[in-house]
Amino acid sequence: MVNGSNYLDGDPMDRWRLLKFETHNAYMNMAIDEAIMDARTRMLVPNTLRFYRWNPSAVSIGYFQKLETEVYLENCKKQNVDVVRRISGGGAVYHDACGEITYSVVADKESLKADDYLDFYTKIYAGIVEALKILGLEADFQKGDAKNCPNLTVKNKKISGSAQYHRGGIILQHGTILLDVNLEKMFTLLRVPWAKTCMEVVEIAKNRITSIKAELGKEIPIDIVHDALIDGFQRALNVSFKEEILTSYEKALAKKLYEEKYSRTEWNFTGKTSMK
Repeated sequence: MVNGSNYLDGDPMDRWRLLKFETHNAYMNMAIDEAIMDARTRMLVPNTLRFYRWNPSAVSIGYFQKLETEVYLENCKKQNVDVVRRISGGGAVYHDACGEITYSVVADKESLKADDYLDFYTKIYAGIVEALKILGLEADFQKGDAKNCPNLTVKNKKISGSAQYHRGGIILQHGTILLDVNLEKMFTLLRVPWAKTCMEVVEIAKNRITSIKAELGKEIPIDIVHDALIDGFQRALNVSFKEEILTSYEKALAKKLYEEKYSRTEWNFTGKTSMK
């Protein structure tokens, strides 16, 4: 597969593209995910696994959410935290620059051999379950409910959450794996309507949210976690990976999406875009 060309029909269906682990700001991270989705829909690239981090830290909200009701915008501004709207559903998420790895899977539904959206979550989350097992943790799949997307827990505490977007037979699922978690900072940025104080929600969250560091009692180097995730997805999906870079088409589209959509107030506040 070369930049700008169709993904060759002769390539094996179980060969996926693995993109280099990179760090970007919130707007570019979301632009890249959508650019990959677009390229995959056009059959320009193979199924793709991507890992990335956020700098500066950011809050992302689901496509259907209202920014003002989900986020303390003044606190985000004071703490230099970006705010971006995703194309996927789900809830508001705090992405700490040092406290998580984010993944995205872009694949055709046929390859994943799943019957419905919950089955897609199960198949893709299996890669993270395997990765956590490599690191010494047992994770359980939770189906979620009307207000919460499916997620993974360790000892009944959430360690990974994800959201999906579907287009033309292709699925984008992206989500987080918590390396460490700062609940106090998280809930100075995310609004919780029923909470009277930040500390009230923090005390409750201590029993509901965890991280790799909290469960293992030590910090695990980022490269170790990254390698475990690659191995985990390879085992769970029964695929092989070839490390590649974004195509010229994806880079150009990501730049356009960054400039004309994700960095714009119009998109982040209303979910609408005037991008041509």
